[in-house]
Amino acid sequence: MSRRRYDEDDVRVRPGKGSRPRTRIRPAHSEAVEGFVVAVDRGRYTCLVGEGVPGTEPSGRRRGERKGERTLVVAMKARELGRKGIVVGDRVALVGDVTGQPDTLARVVRVEERSSMLRRSADDTDDIERPIVANADQLVIVTALADPPPRPRMIDRMLVAAFDADIEPLLCLTKSDLAPAAGLVASYEPLGVPYVVVRRGGALDDLAAALADRISVLVGHSGVGKSTLVNALVPHAHRAVSHVNAVTGRGRHTSTSAVALELPEGGWIIDTPGVRSFGLAHVSVETVLAAFPDLVDATTACPKGCAHLGDDCALVGYVAEGHADPVRLESLRRLLASREGASEEDRAEDRGEERDEA
Repeated sequence: MSRRRYDEDDVRVRPGKGSRPRTRIRPAHSEAVEGFVVAVDRGRYTCLVGEGVPGTEPSGRRRGERKGERTLVVAMKARELGRKGIVVGDRVALVGDVTGQPDTLARVVRVEERSSMLRRSADDTDDIERPIVANADQLVIVTALADPPPRPRMIDRMLVAAFDADIEPLLCLTKSDLAPAAGLVASYEPLGVPYVVVRRGGALDDLAAALADRISVLVGHSGVGKSTLVNALVPHAHRAVSHVNAVTGRGRHTSTSAVALELPEGGWIIDTPGVRSFGLAHVSVETVLAAFPDLVDATTACPKGCAHLGDDCALVGYVAEGHADPVRLESLRRLLASREGASEEDRAEDRGEERDEA
């Protein structure tokens, strides 16, 4: 009897659970439903789907006419999106259960290209960008004229962020019944920054007109009246409001997350939590300079490699000759110094942080 020879075909190998070859081809999701992210909460995304959602095809509806059927859908992010972040204002594609019924969950399978992204960092030395909202076309910088007092350097920082994100700024000055607006308005008038002035219990016609048919994000310190404005503009919003501490001058954080709300006459506003700092570590020095149009032209006469912090800087003579406000140069210099490791006290004041006075 001849001896049998064995080969690999005689050995039966049971395939492992992960042996199925993977493919790089992903489904096109051509039947996905378009949605607009209106809120984000711990990995769950509340999306509005239906007629007239921002980013969808226009329906021809006139302003003020009754909207078509809409649904709020709760969704989670699909695994194929990886670590791609989703924020309020994003336009997304949804699959799965998009009925919006209780205990249902859809999947976000695609984030559409963004027209803008407003970002900030925790500190000027922190390189980690923190997205705030996507696809906004107007940044409303809400500043109280008193209680708490205005902080021009914080306004300057938000103007830089708006310039970096290519979003149009709007200065909204609240509590004009407590202090006049003329001084602050005069400071920014040379820059051409549009503004509206409102007072407690007063009409909001000018502000409503500026917000109509746009996606606007409201940003400002705690206690400046953002949530009060939102409740007046969108009666069903029910945003929590609070007061300013009489001892520290600080406002209390009442809005804990960003949320998008539709205005009755068209347009959207995105209310954000009050901020006590607005870092710009993600913004280049060139962009910071470009956001100071009243000063940037003079930098062409600066010596090579000028950091714009010393007495040899051309900006010193430019301001001394009366071409620009010295306060603006001080604000620019503090911004630039904070990026190069100024003291923590200087950085806190420059960022507009509120410090205890008690």
